[in-house]
Amino acid sequence: MDYVTPTTAMEASKALAQDGAFALAGGTDLLVKLKTKFVSPSVIVDIKQVPKIMSIENSTDGWWIGAAVPCAEISEHESLRQDWPGLVESLSLIGSTQIQGRATLGGNLCNASPAADSVPALIAAYGTCIISGQSGDREEPIENIVTSPGVTVLEKGEFILGFKLPKPESGTGDAYLRLIPRSEMDIAIVGAGTSVSVDKDKKITSIRVALGAIAPTQIILDSLEDLFIGKEPNENSINKLISIAESACRPIKDKRGTVEYRTKIAGVLAKRTLTIAYKRAINH
Repeated sequence: MDYVTPTTAMEASKALAQDGAFALAGGTDLLVKLKTKFVSPSVIVDIKQVPKIMSIENSTDGWWIGAAVPCAEISEHESLRQDWPGLVESLSLIGSTQIQGRATLGGNLCNASPAADSVPALIAAYGTCIISGQSGDREEPIENIVTSPGVTVLEKGEFILGFKLPKPESGTGDAYLRLIPRSEMDIAIVGAGTSVSVDKDKKITSIRVALGAIAPTQIILDSLEDLFIGKEPNENSINKLISIAESACRPIKDKRGTVEYRTKIAGVLAKRTLTIAYKRAINH
């Protein structure tokens, strides 16, 4: 097995195009698979030396988060926390403190788990990612990346260079919540990310709710604009949101929860994240 450390995106792409190549960023998933002999790479491509992949940048156009920046570093970024607190909260739930020191946003997405904590939050925040390959870079919405459990749209030789988030306007708030069987160190039964924007009269001008662990991939709830745009949330609209969330569920049954339980929790978390995001929006 070879180990290479490319210093440009093109070098990384060429190395990853080899048969049996695996990308190494944080390594929290890859190293476990290596130790258990679940995978046997011919070459490990350490992508951390590629420019911009380890940086966090804030500009008038929005945020750039490198795909290999550790979750702990992102969580400690105060300005990012002020703009997108829900996303930061989702990262603080990934594994233990030690794991967060290595785990990356890129890895959490590319692992392609329906229960990944950061993905609903990224989708709710209208995030996109920059995919690097031998043909150059391309930008894709986060919701287009995972196609099924463990499978992404990344082609041979491609890797995620980083993530782009819009600069939230005044009156924008987001939130992420999950339910897990234990109090720590577990996989979500259901995860929910929500973002809302409001005008000076506290009426909603945009809303997005994304759910995880209730279908083969994360999903965005439909039909929310007619329900919320131009209005303040009320009991009637929130109850309809719960119904929409429950209707969208296509969960599995496993040791963490039954289909009925996951479906019920999806509605509960959609309601709770909307409540938190709305309060943050009117105070932003």
